[in-house]
Amino acid sequence: MPPSGSDGFHADVSTDDDAIIIYTSGTTGKPKGCLLTHGNIIANARQIADWMGFGPTDRLLTMMPLFHMNAVSVTTMSALYAGGSTVVSPKFSASRFWSIIEKYQITSFGSVATMLSMLLSGQQSASIDQPAAPSPASRPSSLRFAMCGSAPVPVEVLRKFEETFGVLVIEGYGLSESTCRSTFNPPNKNRRPGSCGLPIGNEMKIVDDDDNEVATGELGEIVLRGPNIFKGYFKNPEATAEAFRGGWFHTGDIGYRDADGFYYIADRKSDMIIRGGENIYPREIDDVLYRHPAVEHAAVIGIPDELYGEEVAAFIVLKAGSTAEKGEMIDFCKQHLADYKCPKSVYFVESIPKGPTGKLLKRELARSVRPNLPDV
Repeated sequence: MPPSGSDGFHADVSTDDDAIIIYTSGTTGKPKGCLLTHGNIIANARQIADWMGFGPTDRLLTMMPLFHMNAVSVTTMSALYAGGSTVVSPKFSASRFWSIIEKYQITSFGSVATMLSMLLSGQQSASIDQPAAPSPASRPSSLRFAMCGSAPVPVEVLRKFEETFGVLVIEGYGLSESTCRSTFNPPNKNRRPGSCGLPIGNEMKIVDDDDNEVATGELGEIVLRGPNIFKGYFKNPEATAEAFRGGWFHTGDIGYRDADGFYYIADRKSDMIIRGGENIYPREIDDVLYRHPAVEHAAVIGIPDELYGEEVAAFIVLKAGSTAEKGEMIDFCKQHLADYKCPKSVYFVESIPKGPTGKLLKRELARSVRPNLPDV
């Protein structure tokens, strides 16, 4: 109850006070609790709303689970900060998606690459019971663009989605430690497919193993600092000190910046494959596999090899009704990649482990398959 004689409740809360603990997905090890302050949450809501141009007439669709900062920051807090609204769907449903967009006149929605792939698959397998999605000419006029993050979007998935539905996909990058978004592409046709965009309000740079900034176009680790960067890891001062060495938060993600300031994600440090001394970034191979017309999902990991230390292995989920041979997939990769980057083994599987948000969990895949790999 408000204090007697008060017009409302006034909490004694500062921007530095803890607001929420969000646990990391554990893709690089044991999940850690990220302490986010009230200031972090408001800062990121402001950054996203200002960058995207959200206002009182915007209505966003929240499909991600609300224990994930994508849902909290991108489609809930940013909408409320801008004076708009959000529609919370109990879960993502490809069959109900377009009717929800139409019914509530959604202007934008948050997603991950897996959701975009599922919407494309629903379009291709449409039936009487599950009608096709609207064509670009007939899609709901309220919808401005799709926002996508949590994991890099394969360029081929982005391209097909935009061509099929006439909806721009605005890709961004961030972590729980940065509240959510650190970068976004411009919310217009100036976005760059394959890039995670430009910083939207925090500082960002690429550094080498000695924390020296690298030249434009060179690979290194992405580091961040700014008002949206978290306070530290809950009851883990050692991990906090390591992550914030030199005053910058070290993300563990490998990327580079082009001459125009756009950033690109190569891969997680922990996902990198070292084959005979050569560094191989699986995302590059994933992107090639997604170009194959029979591929629904793809995940490339390193598996132990006596000669090279690690070898490249591809795990593929085929689209319904599609067939493909292992040799066909390897030959397809050879058309686009150097030979040493191409998978030496290909496994067709029914599914690839996913987290609650739909992100493909390569660490979980590696843990489950390495002890008992099937014959190639």
